[in-house]
Amino acid sequence: MMDVRERIARRVAKEFKDGDIVNLGIGMPTLVANYIPEGVEIIFQSENGFVGMGPAPQEGNEDPDIVNAGGLPVTVLKGAAYFDSATSFGIIRGGHVDATVLGALQVDEVGNLANWMIPGKLVPGMGGAMDLVVGAKKVILAMEHTAKGRPKILKECTLPLTARKEVNLIVTEMGVFDITPGGMFLREIAPDVTVEQIREATEADFIVSEHLKVMEE
Repeated sequence: MMDVRERIARRVAKEFKDGDIVNLGIGMPTLVANYIPEGVEIIFQSENGFVGMGPAPQEGNEDPDIVNAGGLPVTVLKGAAYFDSATSFGIIRGGHVDATVLGALQVDEVGNLANWMIPGKLVPGMGGAMDLVVGAKKVILAMEHTAKGRPKILKECTLPLTARKEVNLIVTEMGVFDITPGGMFLREIAPDVTVEQIREATEADFIVSEHLKVMEE
């Protein structure tokens, strides 16, 4: 059986078109770079100051000076460019990022996102996520559907928000959801689950798309 994180990353990777500039958040979203379909060229922007990020290096070939925003080793592709943090955030805030992929602690049915404060733990702050979700043209969440059996897709977020009504797409191991002004729609369903199981694992209300199809992997 395919690993949950791999399933999510593979599906998210199909969401881009040739030439898109994409930012990957720390954690699971970084896996997306490993699954870009053949023939599709994506320019990955790393918040810590470069464009042209490639997939993770083979074990033993890591370069300690080439890491993503989460500090994990990555590769760079031909034509990559490095720059300072001010330029990096100028790209983000200036609306030059076509899509950003982030994780989430909670998301709700109107697209509010909470992904920075874990109750009971010290955190340095929300970081660049607040800039990315406002500056990117499309906001995609790559997340597990539940946390220890509790829903993460809620009617209303209970944790401090990172942004209001900015999420466009949610991809979990159970399915793919569009968030629109008309509501949240279940667009695709994983081959090994039912709509009833998704409803049981989801606190938010959602509409099953008339064109519901099996989730691509």
